Amino acid sequence: MKSVSIFGATGSVGLSTLDLIRREPDAYKVVALTANSDVDGLAAQAKATGAQIAVIGQARLYGALKEALAGSGVEAAAGEEALVSAAQTGADWTMASIVGCAGLRPTIAALKAGGTVALANKESLVSAGALMMEAASASGATLLPVDSEHNAIFQCLAGSRLEDVARITLTASGGPFRTKSRDEMAAMTPAQAVAHPNWSMGAKISVDSATMMNKGLELIEAAYLFPVGLDRIEILVHPQSVIHSMVEYRDRSTLAQLGSPDMRIPIAHALAWPQRIATPCQPLDLTRIGRLDFEAPDLERFPALRLARDAAQAGGATPAILNAANEVAVAAFLSGRIGFLDIAMIVEDVLNRYSAASPATIDDVLAADGQARTQAGQVMERLTA
Repeated sequence: MKSVSIFGATGSVGLSTLDLIRREPDAYKVVALTANSDVDGLAAQAKATGAQIAVIGQARLYGALKEALAGSGVEAAAGEEALVSAAQTGADWTMASIVGCAGLRPTIAALKAGGTVALANKESLVSAGALMMEAASASGATLLPVDSEHNAIFQCLAGSRLEDVARITLTASGGPFRTKSRDEMAAMTPAQAVAHPNWSMGAKISVDSATMMNKGLELIEAAYLFPVGLDRIEILVHPQSVIHSMVEYRDRSTLAQLGSPDMRIPIAHALAWPQRIATPCQPLDLTRIGRLDFEAPDLERFPALRLARDAAQAGGATPAILNAANEVAVAAFLSGRIGFLDIAMIVEDVLNRYSAASPATIDDVLAADGQARTQAGQVMERLTA
């Protein structure tokens, strides 16, 4: 049996992973499950899977988790250090799906422990990509991308050499506001922004899809995962979300990975790799879909794409600053404090005001992240005054 730990077990990716594991009860053994604050959800999943340990990120919730797990035989723990400790248990396979920069330390710890880390946490690689890749190389850990786009690229590259790649194309649905004007987007509400036309995702990543910052973060990730050079990585809007990404080789052959827009497909690929397992996902019916459309992204209406590429080119701490400012701005939008178009504006303002030395340690990354959040808060205060 493959031992499995899931960080972010009560989120959409974590729940999808648990769904697949339940369908293969003789193949996987759950070691650790974690959540940020959903005590009831975490306890229910830990008891259902017979996990060895359940960790709640909010230390103040330890008592509630311990009570919820009473008599189950599942160990309860809480706080950041407990998350890191759980990542060091030596599971064969770890799903890293904690949302935001909060997943950085546990993900690094899992990579340093070796084994296989399935990465669904964009922010960790964006903020500390060089450090993460170094940690994986030093321990011999295998890093498998779970985002549908990067997983698609990984599949299209199977058996090939990066030096033979002419171009990598990340596809984007365009989000719920793909056809909206800037004036229309200015009036969009959080409820409208999280209503993704194709994918079922959490609130933060759904807003990132609406601004297309999600695709900008994926561009930065791709540059670390598939180092062919930023000039050979492009973004293409594909509203149907059927082709998840493409790789063009120097002989002009292009390989594309297609599938239904269901995260259980890339998760299953990473979970079973290098084998395959069955999923309950709908088979792809191209006769029903009928057509596949493509268009270039509009950098005027979606400036987050420009900001992300500029951050990737700048390197160093800039991607971490971009990510932190974006997290603060998205949270403010979801709480009704700022408008939709203010998100990218705040991120750009922070990038113009603050820079930091290239991080040499995780503490350096977190310091830049913290300072960027402070700067973002100050920009919002001026904006809303």
